[in-house]
Amino acid sequence: MSNIVTAEEGETYDLELSKDLLKENEKLAERNNTLLRKHGIKTIDVMGSIGTGKTSLIGQLVERLNKKYRIAAIAGDLTTTIDRDSISKHGVEVVQINTGKECHLDSNLVRKALLQLNLNEIDLLIIENVGNLICPTEFPLGSDKRIVVISVTEGPNIVVKHPHVFMEADIVAINKIDLANIVGADISLLKEQIHSINQETTVINVSCKDGTGIPQLIKALEL
Repeated sequence: MSNIVTAEEGETYDLELSKDLLKENEKLAERNNTLLRKHGIKTIDVMGSIGTGKTSLIGQLVERLNKKYRIAAIAGDLTTTIDRDSISKHGVEVVQINTGKECHLDSNLVRKALLQLNLNEIDLLIIENVGNLICPTEFPLGSDKRIVVISVTEGPNIVVKHPHVFMEADIVAINKIDLANIVGADISLLKEQIHSINQETTVINVSCKDGTGIPQLIKALEL
């Protein structure tokens, strides 16, 4: 098949602008990381599509770690505060970032959110990125770890269709494994696909419904 349209080098109209933006974002990400480390804060960036269970996963982490760490969160979404409201029910402070039409968080927005937090009273910061497997990949935020959450309900090709995000992942959580038999998901195949892209990433099966795999995830996060 030859009917695949791709852009030649230099043909994409926003190429130069993107390079400038990405470079500036990386600089800001380094500053964010320096600031967070100065205050002794461990930071996790949680990425994944809408509906994979990012918010539920964060809820599970908070419930199990809130006696060990002073936790805060940043919730990214286009327009709503739904995820912020859900996470805050676990008794942690959550700063909402609404990106409008933008499909990802960036380092500048995270920096603004950090200014609303008392960093001297935080040990662990969890950032929920905007629900998307594409855009957040190229925009590091200054976190120590990046988690990608996928779900068995997304189908057998979710990994091979979005390889770049897995290249950047320290950990991949395969969520909703309690539904694997119902939807006919092959978890072993998903793991194989992930490791074919990134041999170094840690893959953990989880169910945010009953907490399966959450202790292993916490161990992988070195928390």
